[in-house]
Amino acid sequence: MTSLGEARELLAEFPVVDGHNDLPWALREQVRYDLAARDIATDQSAHLHTDLARLRAGGVGAQFWSVYVRSDQPGAVTATLEQIDCVRQLIARYPQDLRAALTAADMEAGRAEGRIASLMGAEGGHSIDNSLATLRGLYGLGVRYMTLTHNDTIDWADSATDEPRAGGLTAFGREVVREMNRLGMLVDLSHVAATTMRDALDTSTAPVIFSHSSSRAVCDHPRNIPDDVLERLPANGGVAMVTFVPKFVLQAAVDWTAAADDNMRAHGFHHLDTTAEAMRVHRAFEEAHPRPVATVSTVADHLDHMREVAGIDHLGIGGDYDGTAFTPDGLSDVSGYPNLIAELLDRGWSATDLAKLTWQNAVRVLGAAEDVARDLRSRTAPSNATLEELDESGESEESGESGKLEG
Repeated sequence: MTSLGEARELLAEFPVVDGHNDLPWALREQVRYDLAARDIATDQSAHLHTDLARLRAGGVGAQFWSVYVRSDQPGAVTATLEQIDCVRQLIARYPQDLRAALTAADMEAGRAEGRIASLMGAEGGHSIDNSLATLRGLYGLGVRYMTLTHNDTIDWADSATDEPRAGGLTAFGREVVREMNRLGMLVDLSHVAATTMRDALDTSTAPVIFSHSSSRAVCDHPRNIPDDVLERLPANGGVAMVTFVPKFVLQAAVDWTAAADDNMRAHGFHHLDTTAEAMRVHRAFEEAHPRPVATVSTVADHLDHMREVAGIDHLGIGGDYDGTAFTPDGLSDVSGYPNLIAELLDRGWSATDLAKLTWQNAVRVLGAAEDVARDLRSRTAPSNATLEELDESGESEESGESGKLEG
């Protein structure tokens, strides 16, 4: 049997739990949630990375749908609720293929039924508007992880891609982590500064996740995970879910992106400007300097290193489909996961290893968070602390992009 055939057999038994897919945001941006206009029961390859047939072809058995909204979004809480509603509409529209999931047991039930367990993750602490009650509200609506920041530093947590203000987490930020533990909501450390990662690991009594991050030692981008943080995952029990975004996994793509951004600014444009005039400048740069292309092997290099540092029990997959403009060769959409599994088989990964990577680790980490929450709820009341109370009107310890930027 070829490696690809073996990969498909493995995925039939232990399908992929993908940590991050931005389909709801793509549906908002493209068709304002008109699900008939982007019917994912039909081929959407001209518009999206995701549709039901390609999810099936990719061996996806559970998906954390991101309910992301921009960090500069007016009414971010309302917009997050709209994203949650989109996921609920998708589940209701395609009941033969999608199953609502809130727990690890729900994920296993979906696998037994042959349906894709559909969970939700909020991408960025701005979605709770500095309110622990709002955090509890999101949990009550089904959100099972929250990424502490997106691209911008917020009042209580530093982002990897913005100027630091807290040196990690403020006192209120640590209270957010504790309340997430009490609820059973996974603390997601993708997008956050390394200082925030370390503070969260110091604070959390439940396993954490990185829903879509790769290795900083392999590709030096601030969105990736330093080795000292990966080394802490065994003690914490958490899972790092490798992402596919080329500029996070391929050093040449990191360097190319920095040069392309500098070129945009030199021509008087914001580096994220997508107006026609700005795109002409960008295309001219790309024609003169072809974009480096990541491959399946590029992603596998990250997994090999992350396995060496953190161990096989602490790895997963978070492709970031429909949240990135570019994808690696062989991983162009959600049908590509078998190519990655085949590559890992060729590198000597065992079926036992791959079952942990694709399914078992992610299910275990959610179940472990549920166990911690049951204990905490039995002896701890909900927190009603405020940012002002804990951070003295926002004055915390100091240390020396708008839009859905890739990731």
